[in-house]
Amino acid sequence: MNNSRNSTDRSLLRESARLIANLGTLPLSRREALRRCLFGTAGLLLVNGWGLRTHAAERTAKAQSIIQVWMWGGPCHIDTFDPKPGAGYDYCGPLDKAIPTSVDGIQVGQLLPTLAKQADKFSLIRSLTHGNNGHETAAYMVQTGRASGGRDVYPCVGAVTSLFKGYDAGYKGLIPPYIVLTEPQGRFSEAGFLGSKYKPFATGGDPGQARFNVEGVIAPGISEQRQKDRRDLLQQLNTLGRSLPGDASLKALYESEDQAYELILGDAGKLFDLSQEKDELRDRYGRNTFGQSCLMARRLVEKGVPYITINYKGWDTHKQHFQTMNRKLPEFDKGLATLLQDLSERGLLASTIVWCCGEFGRTPRVQWEPPWNGGRNHFGKVFSALVAGGGFKGGQVVGASDAKGEEVQDRPVYPCDLIGSMYELMGIDPGATLPHPQGLATRVLPTAEEGLKSGGKLTEIM
Repeated sequence: MNNSRNSTDRSLLRESARLIANLGTLPLSRREALRRCLFGTAGLLLVNGWGLRTHAAERTAKAQSIIQVWMWGGPCHIDTFDPKPGAGYDYCGPLDKAIPTSVDGIQVGQLLPTLAKQADKFSLIRSLTHGNNGHETAAYMVQTGRASGGRDVYPCVGAVTSLFKGYDAGYKGLIPPYIVLTEPQGRFSEAGFLGSKYKPFATGGDPGQARFNVEGVIAPGISEQRQKDRRDLLQQLNTLGRSLPGDASLKALYESEDQAYELILGDAGKLFDLSQEKDELRDRYGRNTFGQSCLMARRLVEKGVPYITINYKGWDTHKQHFQTMNRKLPEFDKGLATLLQDLSERGLLASTIVWCCGEFGRTPRVQWEPPWNGGRNHFGKVFSALVAGGGFKGGQVVGASDAKGEEVQDRPVYPCDLIGSMYELMGIDPGATLPHPQGLATRVLPTAEEGLKSGGKLTEIM
């Protein structure tokens, strides 16, 4: 009962923080000021007697958090983690070189030199496959491990992790257990039938800007001192509280108000203030949205947040593919390599899974003809992923594609194999039941009887 109440309280609390953060945007009457302050917390007085069973699996977890780098749009595998320099110009274009890494025998694309130095920390999966070339359906498959088009909309990895490792499982803290930097993926319902309670908190804003304006925590254009002055004003106007000292209902409301201000002005809110990091480290990550998102993800891991997604858009390169790669891959290289090194130096990599991929790869053969003029199309037949930390070994390669990256040649890996392996490392039982709104028997991952293809969990690197 308390777990369910806590989760509901947090939702109301975030709404309260949002309202408080934006108090004073327009001239307010005394009554309106009090109404806004009380709105987000009044519901707490009504939350009583709700119950929800605990879903935490009784398994030993090697990982405590997951950072997902979602390369929205689908990166090309042969330009990144599965280079094919011998395939020729029609496949490689100007990116026709593979570079060695710090691990003998493993090469990556030529625009990933910083990441190459960290190869002992990550493993590459070069035989991911599902055969689907649609953004929405492929994204759903990669993020849920399920086939698309069924009766139910299943939750993605982040929502499932929030269920098993969030408030229902004893997670504490004002920062929600499932964070997206900075906007939802938008291609599917992340929470599926679990409902809005398990949707991610999307921060909005841009961590690459001078001030990271997190939605509901930072009010654009409002200084910290002005927020403090507003709080003082509300306390001066609170004649109700002074006339009813010791009232239990009002006490609960004021405690919630204090927590809301903790999100705005306290240590919880300061978590999003990247100016607290050294300039040299911020420069290493890269002074751009992706680099600073990686730094923000590390800070969230330090705070104990179970699941963080960096929604990294811009990989849908039907046209001007190589121009885009020359811009994005150096940014990706710098940010991700620094994240892995930073996590490792702080002793966090062993307990933090990092996984990077998109919904599919891109056509190995370049589409030189109009209207594409050097682009790559969607390609779900074979693509790649990078995994690191949290119980995954480093310096390994799983599976292989053929000489031109067009077919899986060895050890096919399906989305459910990767997802199931991460669940196991997080201590989440893939066979555990999910709370279905209609009471139907549903499991975290499909069983063999459901007919979904599987190559088995990634025992080679676990």
